[in-house]
Amino acid sequence: MGAQQLTRTFVVWDYLVFAGMLSISAAIGVYYAFCRGGQTQKDFLMGGRKMTALPVALSLTSSFMSAITILGIPSEIYRFGAIFSMYGFSYIIMVVITSEVFLPVFYKLGITSTYEYLELRFNKRIRLCGTALFILQTVLYMGVVIYAPALAMNQATGLNLWGTIITTGVICTFYSSMGGFKAVVWIHVFQVGIKMAGFFSVIIQGTVVQGGISNILNDSYHGGRLNFWDFNPNPLQRYTFWTIIIGGSITWLTVFGISPAQVQRYNACKSRFHAKMSLYINLIGCWGILACTTLCGLVLYSRYHECDPWTSKKVSAPDQLMPYLALDILQDFPGLPGLFVACIYSATLSTVSASVNALAAVTISDLIKPHFPSLSEKTLSQLCKVTSMLYGALCIGMAALASLMGALLQVVLSIFGIIGGPLLGLFSLGILVPFANSMGALVGLTTGFAISLWVGIGAQLYPPLPERNLPLSLITDGCNVTSFHHQRNWNATTGTPFSPNAFQVHSAERTPLMDNWYSLSFLYFSTVGMLVTLLVGIIVSLLTGGRKQSIDDRFLLTKEDFLSNFDFFKKEKLVLNQTLYVIENDGTKMTDFNQAINQPTQSV
Repeated sequence: MGAQQLTRTFVVWDYLVFAGMLSISAAIGVYYAFCRGGQTQKDFLMGGRKMTALPVALSLTSSFMSAITILGIPSEIYRFGAIFSMYGFSYIIMVVITSEVFLPVFYKLGITSTYEYLELRFNKRIRLCGTALFILQTVLYMGVVIYAPALAMNQATGLNLWGTIITTGVICTFYSSMGGFKAVVWIHVFQVGIKMAGFFSVIIQGTVVQGGISNILNDSYHGGRLNFWDFNPNPLQRYTFWTIIIGGSITWLTVFGISPAQVQRYNACKSRFHAKMSLYINLIGCWGILACTTLCGLVLYSRYHECDPWTSKKVSAPDQLMPYLALDILQDFPGLPGLFVACIYSATLSTVSASVNALAAVTISDLIKPHFPSLSEKTLSQLCKVTSMLYGALCIGMAALASLMGALLQVVLSIFGIIGGPLLGLFSLGILVPFANSMGALVGLTTGFAISLWVGIGAQLYPPLPERNLPLSLITDGCNVTSFHHQRNWNATTGTPFSPNAFQVHSAERTPLMDNWYSLSFLYFSTVGMLVTLLVGIIVSLLTGGRKQSIDDRFLLTKEDFLSNFDFFKKEKLVLNQTLYVIENDGTKMTDFNQAINQPTQSV
């Protein structure tokens, strides 16, 4: 079936549904800011550490389900096939390693920002390096997250592009800075429902329009989209089983294992058991989202397998295919296109709000409190709100830079890989290598970041050739000529924003460096950064006397951390007592910290 002609955009019901979602989100922020009494800095950043597993799991799932996920994954499956669904295995690896390696150490230390750990384990300079890289990564990421759905909605509905970007940024910043951590978590819980409703409206109607799931699978099979298994070990190929399992797992570990935005949430649980449960419940949510996005990608292909809207210039970028599909198949149901827009914007709001809250937490705990230890709780709480507002404004500005970069999902995973990979290597060095010292950590981090930045920038300037990416064929034979001219307005607003990227060098002659090193699958950027940081860190630590230092076991992963899974009920009280004491002493006052750990130990 060819692409259908779009005869309408938004009507009143669509605007009402969309506005209702924004209003409820803002109302939750107001409720937590004004109706629940004053919040201390601890309440603002960690919800008073009384959260249970389910809302935290839904919050983790909600921010995982960003607009990049909703717009990017279906378009990747449309272009490269359902092999992307192999991420289901990556999520298992990511959750198990996070809950058994990183969570035990961070939870027993009771820290607000993961970068506090770097000072406890190494020194203040390493902590500042980690904080600076995290802030850079998150601000770049949020620029893409705000820009991408605004562009897609501008193309699909005619809403003003920069007006939409600014509105999105202002609302996110408002409820993050007013309501704090609890507002962010409960808004995420509300928005999970909106996002699932938007997804299901497209999946159900798409299945009905295409004549059932068997037709969709049949079209996908004949179009080569059901390519689940590709065991080619070549690291230069964009998607294979190995790039997704190895590269994908490490890339998502940089998000769930060490990112303050995620660690802040499971550290807010009232016990370590609840913290671990939140991750495992979140795994089920991640699988559900992956299944929905995969099915959306197959519906996209089945709908447009004879007339591709991208190559026939009906949309200017693959990331606009999902809103194009939604307006195509939902146009006879007033309110449902609005629900899908609300779904995309819920995704943007939940991701940006979590990131703004985490940036505020990191800035206060890593940059302000160490230099101004005498600040009162009230002053710190006000500073949290001001910092949230400043980061919100900065991210709106970064959306302008995002407009110059490549395809959505690739840009985001590249950012996570280039910056997150070396950071993951740094934390792994601290937690898993007892003899790692601050010199090894600094040299390892610097080298790992330099190498991953080199390959990342090279790939932007000299993108891999099509035989490396292996995009599947897209056909325009079934396009209706009249419809083609009618649809040209989709491409008229902003030119070609994402394909190719604005930094690409076109005239250069291809060299072996470009065809090999710069053609590395973007999913391996994080693996390169992590491995280089770990290896260099270990070698330098050994050469600079790392074996002579004595490191407190609290900063390392010990066998007791693992064995405690099997005698949870016996030790729960002990762990809780330690943790709450540490939090009240900011996690960095070493004298109090030692007392807090040692006292319960002596009484056992």
